Amino acid sequence: MAFTDKAPGNGPVRPADREPLRLAVVGAGWVARQVWLPLLEAHPAFRVDAVVDDDPAAARSAVPRSGHTRVLRRPEELSPDSVDAAVIALPNHLHLPVARALVERDVPVFVEKPVFRTLFEAQALALDHLARGSIGDLTLYSWSAARHRTDVCRLAELLPSLGTIRNLGLSWIRATGIPQRTGWFVDRRLSGGGALLDLGWHLLDVGLHLLGWPRVVRAAGTMSADWMERGEATADWRPRPQDGPAARPVEPVEDTARGFLVTDTGVGISLETRWASHQALDVTTITVEGTEGVATLRGTFGFSPHRLPRSSLTVLRLGREETVALPDEPVGIEYERQVDELARRLGGPRGGRPASGLGEGSMAEVTILASCIDHIYSAAGRTLREVS
Repeated sequence: MAFTDKAPGNGPVRPADREPLRLAVVGAGWVARQVWLPLLEAHPAFRVDAVVDDDPAAARSAVPRSGHTRVLRRPEELSPDSVDAAVIALPNHLHLPVARALVERDVPVFVEKPVFRTLFEAQALALDHLARGSIGDLTLYSWSAARHRTDVCRLAELLPSLGTIRNLGLSWIRATGIPQRTGWFVDRRLSGGGALLDLGWHLLDVGLHLLGWPRVVRAAGTMSADWMERGEATADWRPRPQDGPAARPVEPVEDTARGFLVTDTGVGISLETRWASHQALDVTTITVEGTEGVATLRGTFGFSPHRLPRSSLTVLRLGREETVALPDEPVGIEYERQVDELARRLGGPRGGRPASGLGEGSMAEVTILASCIDHIYSAAGRTLREVS
């Protein structure tokens, strides 16, 4: 992958005369091996200094070939003296304890989505920070790579021309995309949820970002799991578990979620997330309705091979539809831009400290997003009983 500065309007990622930032990747699973490690190792602003996993063999197999990467078993072995930041790419139930351990050691962290399983977990980390008498903001970052897609950026540029925004529609519907049949991913006690938490976190991150991060005051939601037992619905772009007896999850997750949120600014947000459906292709749709027009973006987020050939962006005004030109982009380029943005944040004048308030991939954003997910699960009667 090439790591030139592809995002419109962004400056250089890192001056050539500065030493690369030392990063640790905590976790040696699929997302670490297929996404984070290759991107970080190829990026001029970073050096992967450590891979941390309680399975040393898995960590060694994931270590880049550069030869300078340490293999560690516990995140507590990291410190600001040894690394400049860490990426947490672990199963969902480990995000809070590992983020807590690193933040306590003053190691800035970027946490893979979903950052936390519940609003309670997000608040628990913030309260821990206050209880220690810490001064300043939590050194935690997280934002969806989808923010850096050019089609999403073009949609954002159209918003002022749409007048007062009244409704936002968000959907990500897969044809066949149930990631796993067994293991932590489909056990809600560990994952925190299914399609809503997995796909909805991306959609809401983009949608709330477009709206300026309003709070949610009301919600409705429904869940179902009609596709979980259908073998043809399993994703073919993720490694399949080895043959053998399948352990049933104690608390299964949903494969389909539908929700409706009302913000404190009076905007309605409709949300649909599906791991499987009767569709032929995986389609992500964002519709923004304003008093002066309706903009609709259709494409496919993520890496699925079952995707639309290209994105489309249209604007409808008084019966007349206009097509907005979009460039062709390689699949996954938004993740390269996400790493570019992380380099800017960590290498900026604040020395890796997130800026206060919203719009910075901050805890404030994470907390609002987690509250939206909680609202929908609660409205559907699926409150997570165990969060620690």
